Amino acid sequence: MIKFIKKDNLVKLSIILLIFLIGFTIRADSIHLQGIPDDQKAFYEDQNGIPYMYEFDSYYNYRLTENYLDHGYLGDTVINGTEWDLHSYYPPGVPLDYPPLISYLTVFIYNLVNIFSQIPLLTVCFWIPAFIGPIAGIVAYLFVRRFTNEYGAFMAGILTVTAPLYLIRTVPGWFDTDIFNIIFPLLIVWFFIEAVESKNNRMQILFTFLSAFSMFLFSMAWNGWQYLFYIITIFCIVYLINGKIKGNNIRNILNVFISFFTVSIILISITNFSNILNFIYSPLQLIKISGNQSSWYPWPDLYISISELMKPSIEELFAKVGPVLFGLGIIGIFLILRLLVNNQLKERFLSRMSWFFYLLIVVWLLIGFVSLFKGIRFILLLMPPLIISAGIMVGISVEYINNLKGKLKGKEIFVKFLCLTFIIIISIPALFNAYESSSLVPGADDDLWNSATWIQNNTSNNTVVIIEWSYGHFFSAIADRPVTFDGRSAYIETMPLRQFYNNSAFNPQSPSTSREYWIDKAFCTSNESLAVGIFRMLSTGGDKGYLTLDKYTGNTSKSVEILNNILGVNKNSSMKILINNYKLSPEEAKEILKYTHPDNPNPFVIVTYDEMIYKAKWTFYFGEWNLNKNIGKNYTFSVGTLNITDSEINTDNNVTGNLKTNNITWNEKVPYCEIIVENNKIEKHYLNKNSDFCIFLLKDSNKSVVLDKRFENSMFAKLILEKSGSSNLKQVYRNRCVVIWK
Repeated sequence: MIKFIKKDNLVKLSIILLIFLIGFTIRADSIHLQGIPDDQKAFYEDQNGIPYMYEFDSYYNYRLTENYLDHGYLGDTVINGTEWDLHSYYPPGVPLDYPPLISYLTVFIYNLVNIFSQIPLLTVCFWIPAFIGPIAGIVAYLFVRRFTNEYGAFMAGILTVTAPLYLIRTVPGWFDTDIFNIIFPLLIVWFFIEAVESKNNRMQILFTFLSAFSMFLFSMAWNGWQYLFYIITIFCIVYLINGKIKGNNIRNILNVFISFFTVSIILISITNFSNILNFIYSPLQLIKISGNQSSWYPWPDLYISISELMKPSIEELFAKVGPVLFGLGIIGIFLILRLLVNNQLKERFLSRMSWFFYLLIVVWLLIGFVSLFKGIRFILLLMPPLIISAGIMVGISVEYINNLKGKLKGKEIFVKFLCLTFIIIISIPALFNAYESSSLVPGADDDLWNSATWIQNNTSNNTVVIIEWSYGHFFSAIADRPVTFDGRSAYIETMPLRQFYNNSAFNPQSPSTSREYWIDKAFCTSNESLAVGIFRMLSTGGDKGYLTLDKYTGNTSKSVEILNNILGVNKNSSMKILINNYKLSPEEAKEILKYTHPDNPNPFVIVTYDEMIYKAKWTFYFGEWNLNKNIGKNYTFSVGTLNITDSEINTDNNVTGNLKTNNITWNEKVPYCEIIVENNKIEKHYLNKNSDFCIFLLKDSNKSVVLDKRFENSMFAKLILEKSGSSNLKQVYRNRCVVIWK
């Protein structure tokens, strides 16, 4: 018996190590940047030869972790007892509401490894995801092993570590909270089911506490932890009511549920009471944002432009989950049902499975599918129930193959061979798909890094960086300067809690998507003074300009109209416009001008990056937003790769022509104007006064850009396409892809 136990544990340990090694190896392989030519790889690597982070939220997590290591809390400072982030959405910054577990864990590991060697914090942050991701596979294996055989449990682990979306979000260099979004849901449900089905009181108490403690950790790991708490709570309430009506014995489930709910709430509220407020108010906020009118009305809804918040297509869902996991998971749901309704088959194949557990998986899966309406990233919520179902499905299939032993007496080895062959056949596609998915391109590069370090070394600490929001986290972390807008956008997660913040610098209407409108407006306009006025207002007054004006007009659309009329002129002219044209009192006008035309404005720099060209569609859409009608317009825009051979123009966005003859077309139509940019020289030709678009040929970066002719002389054209600047904005730094304007 002792030998058997030792052998069983050895098998279990071997499988755990194998799952971890497979998961880690696939992730670690991504650092070789296989999808990038060898002569270009160095551009995407830092001075130590390590790739830059793959997405910019990683730099936000790095900055908060650096804060925690430096002074013991994630924020930059504490104001009225609240941690405050003075780098994000500045001015005035924001109360920090971020889940701290990723920083706590990283600092612990950083301190541990630096006992033996000197490793930079950024390097530790880079590698953390590659170690956390495979642990999810181990948890899946141990969970599913509780309900099926080793084969099914092993496949649950393999399908977890190779699931494409989870793999991508746990490669080295993807330092974000998604690394926890498979581990904790599996732990919570696993321990909860163990508690419900345990016949031993002590073990029931232990598993209930472990489930509640896992929920507590989940609340410290991800802002969306409430979804699973609601699933378990609502499911148990409905199940208990139904059981009571039918006269079933529900005492065991009731005891576990009440204990789980109570302990979870106590643990979560003791460490962070705002999480309880989030738990209470989040459903109301969800109902609000699911309505026809945007939560940001009348401002444009920036979130519609974020790719990971767009609804996935069937093909995208299939690809992100993984065809093997998706197929086995869905088939498994129906196969398990078929076996559960037949007592004989249940005892034969699913003796450890209960209706309570099965129905919880089904509800969990259905809620996961519903969450997809909120975006691709929520595919992660769908994965845990699919993993469980797929693992049990494989286990059932292997049990069926094992039953052939009775028909193939003396051929037990052959039956084992069939079982292993079945596992290999399933594993190979999942592994190949995983290797293909791990070929990524870092989000940052040498040009971004060098420009950020230039800002850090050549600007004052109060200099505000203005850049397209998706790069904000990078510059706030590496340049160590506040940014007007970043990847947390309008801080939608904080909306349920804003009424409880205690700080005079904070307004419940802010943060909002208003900054997207103002920054894009500055790039859309051809009025240079207006653009500079917008940047000055944002970098010193933040949102207070329009919020103060709103108090007097009671109409945000009217406030925006007024601001667009005064931001481009000097303070004295603005005073006259406010008093004479809009009938404000001198005192009211002075109050507004404190924020729109400050006497001592903060210094600011504007950073433009070539990649911003690809997002120009949204720049024009949001920058020309009609607040009165609450609509935007899709302006003519196209970008392609430019190839010029013997003056012949060829592109992949249907721009064709000849430079010698200036015979150029887009979709066989002649443009209003043709603008050629090369070596800081701009050559412009007007070709067709009846046309409504212009063509920019950017020979230095090999791009062809088509855009509506109303933006021919816009700040977007001057700063990003032509890189020519203006009388008020001058280049202070430039490399191949980035320009800093001051």
